[in-house]
Amino acid sequence: MLDLTYEMPRPKTIAGAKHDWELVIGMEVHAQVSSNAKLFSGASTLFGAEPNSNVAFVDAAMPGMLPVINKFCVEQAVRTGLGLKADINLKSAFDRKNYFYPDLPQGYQISQLYQPIVGEGEVLVEMGDGTARMVRIERIHMEQDAGKSIHDMDPHMSFVDLNRTGVCLMEIVSRPDIRGPEEAAAYIAKLRQIMRYLGTCDGNMQNGNLRADVNVSICLPGAYEKYQETQDFSHLGTRCEIKNMNSMRFIQQAIEVEARRQIAIVEGGGKVDQETRLYDPDKGETRSMRSKEEAHDYRYFPDPDLLPLEIEQAWVDDIAAKLPELPDAKKARFISEFGLTDYDASVLTAEVESAAYFEEVAKGRNGKLAANWVINELFGRLKKEDHDITESPVSPAQLGGIIDLISSDAISGKIAKDLFEIVYTEGGDPAQIVEERGMKQVTDTGAIETALDEIIAANPAQVEKAKVNPKLAGWFVGQVMKATGGKANPKAVNELVGKKLGS
Repeated sequence: MLDLTYEMPRPKTIAGAKHDWELVIGMEVHAQVSSNAKLFSGASTLFGAEPNSNVAFVDAAMPGMLPVINKFCVEQAVRTGLGLKADINLKSAFDRKNYFYPDLPQGYQISQLYQPIVGEGEVLVEMGDGTARMVRIERIHMEQDAGKSIHDMDPHMSFVDLNRTGVCLMEIVSRPDIRGPEEAAAYIAKLRQIMRYLGTCDGNMQNGNLRADVNVSICLPGAYEKYQETQDFSHLGTRCEIKNMNSMRFIQQAIEVEARRQIAIVEGGGKVDQETRLYDPDKGETRSMRSKEEAHDYRYFPDPDLLPLEIEQAWVDDIAAKLPELPDAKKARFISEFGLTDYDASVLTAEVESAAYFEEVAKGRNGKLAANWVINELFGRLKKEDHDITESPVSPAQLGGIIDLISSDAISGKIAKDLFEIVYTEGGDPAQIVEERGMKQVTDTGAIETALDEIIAANPAQVEKAKVNPKLAGWFVGQVMKATGGKANPKAVNELVGKKLGS
């Protein structure tokens, strides 16, 4: 059972400091919506296209071009909100966030500051020690992505690629409920998992489709509990934002580094300035990017080109009715339906493709046996070769066929491993391979008894030792398996050895 410790979180303290400082972390996760077209234009969102090839006139801010909302992007945002048990706002609105940068042609970003499409929700984050933390979602809003400035193609010039400009992002803003680096990484992983199940974001951090701004502050023990009681942020320390993190490992490192930096400042008698910082993994430090005061620095105002967005409850209800089974529900079902352990169910449901693969293998079969083969044999081999389940050369039908042969006693566990290797490297139907290559298990007790009698006759001294110490009977089992090329039924061998040696 999970221990839900929302009211009494386990804070992360920093060793080596004068005081037992605790961390308080909030995150703004930018998730690229899985859609073929951009938020306000029909331009493609295909990753890796030639620079500036996926740009509509409105993306390039050509005069007279007006944005037109992409209904599917709205649907994806609603679907994400429902998946996070959040409130869906039937009326939302778009605002202009004004700032100037070479990869922002309009000179502003269309976002949702005042009236986001999704309100408060929650995410259950499971930790490695068997406990779980509930992280509250404050809001989710839609906004345009900016383009990309490229600085390493020429020593004297920078280039701008506008392919990403106008791509729909969902910004998922959490409350400051995260208490340590490990929890931060687990939170990102859980968000990614849920959105991949929903099909609203592919979660590819390497391509920048999922990235996070991490707000870090420090406080003395007891201050966070006062914040929880009063919701007064003054109880917490001054926060600094670490921008554009796209690696779970780097997120953990950056939080630790930034926390130590803030502690050193405060314990040295200084004051932490609220600012935006960048993490340098090579130097293991955060550095100042720009000072950050309040949101009005961006001079937000309602976008005059877009009417308020109004959606109907019936449409939201229809989306809710079509939601897939989400990770927590699927995990609980795997435990109850297939008799799996909490750990095995967690491994199998970590990725939506893995869960689907297992379920196909386990259908009509022993769930625990299927889980053992999927996790230990298949996943182990794929990990060794740096592949994922989508690249598996063994189909669910083939692995299911191997399990069927084990369950029917047609092959032993040892032969099954050999058969798996053949199927993995050569392919083919498992049953046909067993038949053609003579891999069937020997279940004829007469043949097994003949082999055992020959071994007993040739080893009288070992027989006497086994009669004195029954544990030595295993030696005879091994010899019979060796004599039959591993094809003898282990259960039959053990029974005959016990009968012959009186053990």
